[in-house]
Amino acid sequence: MNIPKVLEIKKIIRESATVKTFIFDWEVEEEIPGQFMMIWNFLDEKPMSLSMINSLDNQIGFTIRNVGEFTGELHKLKPGDKLGIRGPYGRGFEISGSKILAVGGGVGMAPLAALSEEASRRDVKVDIISAAATQDELLFMDRLKNTNKLRACTDDGTYGFCGFGTELADAMLKSNNYDMMVTCGPEVMMSKVAHLADKYHLPAQFSLERYMKCGVGICGQCCVDSTGWRICKEGPVFWRDELKLITEFGKYRRDSAGRKEMF
Repeated sequence: MNIPKVLEIKKIIRESATVKTFIFDWEVEEEIPGQFMMIWNFLDEKPMSLSMINSLDNQIGFTIRNVGEFTGELHKLKPGDKLGIRGPYGRGFEISGSKILAVGGGVGMAPLAALSEEASRRDVKVDIISAAATQDELLFMDRLKNTNKLRACTDDGTYGFCGFGTELADAMLKSNNYDMMVTCGPEVMMSKVAHLADKYHLPAQFSLERYMKCGVGICGQCCVDSTGWRICKEGPVFWRDELKLITEFGKYRRDSAGRKEMF
């Protein structure tokens, strides 16, 4: 669907001081965790990952951090206000195996929350690492605690494991047998997850983020170096073997003008 569907905001959940989840009524058909939709506030449009896919109640959700002008305007909205939504777009996560380790950093937990709930519906076990700089920034601790093995990780040690999510993942990989890893978060973190996948010889999937305009593979704004793959079309989820062909992964990204921004 390339024309936005204007919908009322059904509910808004405050996840932290800077993060809110926006829930909409939506006839769920083939939406897959890891896919994204384009959100239109009638002035501008941005891609947002699906953080909730509820096929029973026909609802979807987007978890959005207030980081700039566009997201700041979204955070001013209330239930009953309207936004335009089109999608879903892109390649999502493939759920396979019987036990998955999910590593999420900050708001990168959004698509992993949707994935873990869908995996649970399929009787696939998911161990989740929710990592953040400090306790107040941890996401979905209440939402996910009853359905999965959830481990919190904070840089400053205010809650859970003290250290980086990849350090905790390394320890868990040593003592557990997993069929696959999935990750979303800061790319520096995900590049370390890639090394862990190589170290333990595990298949892994990564949700990448790049500057997008059209969301449907036409404008080429989100192409990555060396392959020309469009994050909105060939991604945003890539397997580890595919990432090895993307030379910019973990090193830099490009801004709206095409200039490199080093991580």
